[in-house]
Amino acid sequence: MKRLISIVLALVVLLQLSMAQRTKDTINTNIFTNTPILFNPTDYPNGVVNRGDIIYLGNGRIALKKIDIPSFSNFTKAEIKISLVSNGDPWDKSGSCFVIPAGTGINIIDIAADRAVYPQQDTARYEMLNGIVKGENYNPTVELMRFMTPFGVGHFSDDNDSTSAKRRPVYVDGWAKEVVWTQDITDLLSLLENGAYVGVFIDTWTPEGYVVDVEMKFTESALPCDPQPEIHVESLINTNYYIGQKHPDIFSRRDVVIPFSIPENAKNVRLKYIATGHGGHSGGDEFRPQKNILSIDGEEILNFTPWRTDCASFRRFNPTSGVWLRTRPMAYIGRDGKREVKEIEEPLASSDLSRSNWCPGSDVTPEEINLQGINPGSHTLTISIPESTAISDNKLNHWLVSAYLVWEE
Repeated sequence: MKRLISIVLALVVLLQLSMAQRTKDTINTNIFTNTPILFNPTDYPNGVVNRGDIIYLGNGRIALKKIDIPSFSNFTKAEIKISLVSNGDPWDKSGSCFVIPAGTGINIIDIAADRAVYPQQDTARYEMLNGIVKGENYNPTVELMRFMTPFGVGHFSDDNDSTSAKRRPVYVDGWAKEVVWTQDITDLLSLLENGAYVGVFIDTWTPEGYVVDVEMKFTESALPCDPQPEIHVESLINTNYYIGQKHPDIFSRRDVVIPFSIPENAKNVRLKYIATGHGGHSGGDEFRPQKNILSIDGEEILNFTPWRTDCASFRRFNPTSGVWLRTRPMAYIGRDGKREVKEIEEPLASSDLSRSNWCPGSDVTPEEINLQGINPGSHTLTISIPESTAISDNKLNHWLVSAYLVWEE
């Protein structure tokens, strides 16, 4: 028996050593640390503003930094981690972390600096929404992560804060001090090499804004028989309004059709699709479930309703969310142990409400569609959101969508 136990223990040790040798040391790269994202035209005027190694655009609403990551020869897993706190902005806002690859053509830095303009598009197909699809010497920006800021996390998270203390429900034992998101971006690793720019955009309109940290983690396989695949990323569309772009309500009027080509040597072709609906008013695109239908060459490949029903689970990240009282019958256990029912007033926070694929304080995970059977040659992607609503006065209904293809070469 002792001999058997010794053999088993030896096998366990060998297995642990084998697993440990599968990966080299993990490399962590801090890109942004305690970096403000805000709206302050006085200190961040139009154009390009340099603050050390950080470039600001859009009056402070976009921060960019050039990165330098090692070259990997074996398969490498890449992750991005974003931490965020409010610096005084009490509202929920859309956010986007993105990459501008090295050697790219026209980009938003050029646009902000007035060195270039977005290429002209077919207005019958894309209206006046410049920069959302590919054009001459231009590719739409690829998102690393879509996220939504919560209401006031961090700045208003003191449990005795005069703004938020009385809004905390009984089931939240304390406000969260920050919000943190992590996503796998292994498919986008090739875009980060050779001195790319990583940027963060938050649609804030306050001089206080937010403070963000962005970190990337790279874990390379130690096995020489596990080489790094050559992955190509083909950007198709991005309707985020980064610089000089409009709120995109185009889907309320027409489907959007994007041409693309697949080369002969493409393998393991996949489509990544990110979509969030906005329009923060009753009946707006933010608060109505709506189908998103994607087709390639007229054949439907995805038909789903991007809708989050779990927003109440993010309550601890939203100390400044507006709160209403709702009356309803409540079943409870009385003092004598008997089950009783009585009318009560119950708090309902804005951050609890279901939304079009996001919650205040959530990130947004891309939908992935496997296109293994697609043939080389020319194709079209059609995106349809048939129930979306047009912008009307201050009702800014719109859908932020981005899509890109990845394949092995």
